[in-house]
Parts: sequence; structure tokens; C-alpha cells
Amino acid sequence: MAQSKEFIGLVVKATGSWYTVVNRETGEKLECKIRGKIRLKDVKTTNPIVVGDYVKVDFSDEDEIGVISKIHERRNYIIRRSTNLSKEAHIIAANIDQVFLVVTIDLPKTSREFVDRFLVAAEAYKVPATIVVNKIDLYDIDAKVELELFKMDYALAGYEVMEVSATEGTNLDALRSRLEGKVSVFSGNSGVGKSTLLNALDINLELRTGKISDYHHKGTHTTTFSEMFPFGSNGYVIDTPGIKGFGIIDVKKDELFHFFKDIFRYSEGCKFYNCTHTHEPGCAVKEAVTNEQIALSRYESYLKILEDEDEKYRTKF
Repeated sequence: MAQSKEFIGLVVKATGSWYTVVNRETGEKLECKIRGKIRLKDVKTTNPIVVGDYVKVDFSDEDEIGVISKIHERRNYIIRRSTNLSKEAHIIAANIDQVFLVVTIDLPKTSREFVDRFLVAAEAYKVPATIVVNKIDLYDIDAKVELELFKMDYALAGYEVMEVSATEGTNLDALRSRLEGKVSVFSGNSGVGKSTLLNALDINLELRTGKISDYHHKGTHTTTFSEMFPFGSNGYVIDTPGIKGFGIIDVKKDELFHFFKDIFRYSEGCKFYNCTHTHEPGCAVKEAVTNEQIALSRYESYLKILEDEDEKYRTKF
């Protein structure tokens, strides 16, 4: 009879039913499934185990697959409301050091509201976020003007914006240096060039890429599942499927402004402690918008999320 063994490992790929786990001690990979009771117990997300999770795996030498029997507590994660109405949320990745939100000013255009929704989620779970504008070699004069406005608005908000071209190699060395020794997530809409960018940063990755529709200027999903790859000497990068929309979850309505860094910064000057920054007199946030100290687009995103009838505000789980 085969002797049962166990190890602690890192989940580097998650397909929803199968998980690739790397043994933390030996570095060996093992394909795993979830023990049934873990899958069913208090699951409020579409994916109970995600890339970046540390898990306990039970196996025997005779087995070709392992069984995940325990999930270790997560340090942080990025979460969004799922499009699957039978579940509440979808976790993009866990236990991460930083996230790079890849956007494009054109071909296709990333909406400001999408950017702001994503940044709210990053702020809520204390994941440092950097905005990466890709495809800068393709922009015409109008797109270049929009890029300058974009950079100004997010600099006001307190975010770093990096301009890169995956195909021309522009500023890739600067981005590459930021990845050493870190667990980094790359996320964004379909078609912004996440996988192409990662391939350019490390030619050994060989991730599948797709083309943009000439008619719709939309991207196609080439990354089907989140997957983690070693990067450099001791870093990891996580490539994620393209996201069409980003629903906020796990943020209380009266705390939303805490996760807009610029709005929160000026809220200390409001006349009323419970100011919602929508209609109250003596609101320092509205004054800052008027004075162009907060970008109007950021404030409009705040109002849209706040007033969205379909938005789900729930307590932490």
C-alpha cells in the first residue's frame, strides 16, 4: 500500500478544475484537484483556489495527481465582481507584491472608469498599482494628446504611469527592473497587449498572443487561465485573462472614497465628517475638482460607482 505524503506548494496555474502546484522545497510540479469539502465550504467566489495561493497537497508516490486539502491564509488579493450571477466574485490572483494595469489610449481604448474601478480594488487590498500604457508607437496626434492628459490626471491622483511599446522595446528595461524579486500581476482589457508585453520582457515565456479586430478595435482572449511564470533571478509574473468589465465588490458605499487616493486626500478638509462628496456644502473634494486638483474624470468615476444601481456593496468575507 502506498504511503501518503504531503507538501506545501505554490499554485502557479488554475483552470477551475485542475491546479498546477510547485513543491516549495523541491521545485517539482504536480497536477492537483481540490478535495470536495474545500470546494463546497463557504465558497463565495467562482474560484476557491487561485494563482498565488499557498496550499497543502496530499499525494503518494504511486499517484500522478495530488489533492489540495488546505489553503493557507492569503496576504492579499485582487478581486472583482463576477459575471457569473450564481457566485459573488472572482479573485484574479493572491499573495502579490504589485500589479501592473496595462492600458491603451487607442487600438483598443481603455475607458477611464475601468481604470478607476481596478485601482479601487487594488487600494482596497493594499496592492501597489502602476499603470502601464502600451502601444505608444501606434498612436496618432490625437491619441498622443490624450495620453498626455491621461498622464497628468493620474499623476494628480498619485499613480505612476509608464509608457511602453512591446513591439519597439520602448522603456522595457525600466519595467523589467521593477519585476526583479517581486510577484507581479499583469492585468487589463483584452487586446491591450499583456501577453505580448510579457513576451518582450522575457523571450523565454512564449505566451500565446492574438490580433485586434480592425472593425471593432477589440481584443480577443488569448490567455484563457491565469498562470504564474518565474521571472529573472527570483521574481514571478502572473499573466491573466483579459477583463471586459470590472465590478466593485467587498467595498462599503460609505467607504468608497477611501480607495480613491486623491479624493481621500482632500476629504480631510470637508466641513462634515460624514460628507459623501456629492451634494454637501463645504466639501473640500468638490472644491478640489473645481480647482483642477482632482481630475474631473476621476470624480465622475467615483460618482458613477457610488450611484450604480447594479453595484454590489458587501461586507468582507
